[in-house]
Amino acid sequence: MPSNKVLFVTSNRIGDCVISSGIIREIGRQIPDAEITVACGRPPAPFFRSAPGVERVIVLDKKKAAGHWFDLWKQVVGTHWALVIDIRGSALAYLLKADRRVVYNRSHETGLAKVDMVTRLMGAPAPLEPELFIDDKARAEAAAVIDPALATAPGPIIALAPIAHQPGKSWPADRWGHLVEKLKAEPRFAGWRFMPVGGPGDRPPATPALEAAGPLAIDFVGKGDILASAAAIDRATLFVGNDSGLMHVAAAAGKPTLGLFGPTEWWLYGPRGPRTSIAASNPIRGEFAPIEALTTDRVFEAVIALHDVWVGAGNAAKP
Repeated sequence: MPSNKVLFVTSNRIGDCVISSGIIREIGRQIPDAEITVACGRPPAPFFRSAPGVERVIVLDKKKAAGHWFDLWKQVVGTHWALVIDIRGSALAYLLKADRRVVYNRSHETGLAKVDMVTRLMGAPAPLEPELFIDDKARAEAAAVIDPALATAPGPIIALAPIAHQPGKSWPADRWGHLVEKLKAEPRFAGWRFMPVGGPGDRPPATPALEAAGPLAIDFVGKGDILASAAAIDRATLFVGNDSGLMHVAAAAGKPTLGLFGPTEWWLYGPRGPRTSIAASNPIRGEFAPIEALTTDRVFEAVIALHDVWVGAGNAAKP
């Protein structure tokens, strides 16, 4: 009997996992009854727990001398795989019994946006758009924080992601505070709630935004895993964030999304979808500048432009 088991080795970063999440649906198209095992880093692991067809998630914690790859091999070597997909480009796929292998290598980097690169890698007939797999547990965790806050002061939510976990990607924390002050004074955002979102270690960069928001703040920093954060962002009307996993989550949720970019390739890693835009310190493709060159006024203007196109006066979606 042919195998229907698929191994999907994906990233240890949340953003890359979201970008490549369309692979899950494509596996189901190519192998309709697939039983999928996902191997990924610890932070993005909860993202896949309710993904269709996924029966197991293996957490890949880095070890010295590539010991994590040996640990993974020991867990998967005894299975006959119908398909092994490795977007990390390791040698693992060639050490397993598999009917077919799809393995990333640098030849796939042709200047295409990452979603389009993943689509070509999989040989898919249509773009593999990112997708969220938010479950009831995540929605309940988000509601436990958001609903009591809205009960005291209801209003549309602007979600903020003031942190990125790679050097040079984080807009200075004090400017997030200045941005919130400017938005509070803007009539378009009268009555809005300001919701910083992030993991447990993101508290310091989020503090200026929380302090500036005052009683209008909804604090979702360190309140849950990536799926709970996705559920919280899904309650928002608009999102502003650094080039990060949460930015890609917001875009995948279909939220009007503004991504802030410094010396990184926004043309490859920008938020995906028609309701997205960027504010970059390097607005010309191929040119680079530190993210500190991105002024508060410029980000504020980009937020207003995004609001006017996708929200409009009096048309904010209910959270």
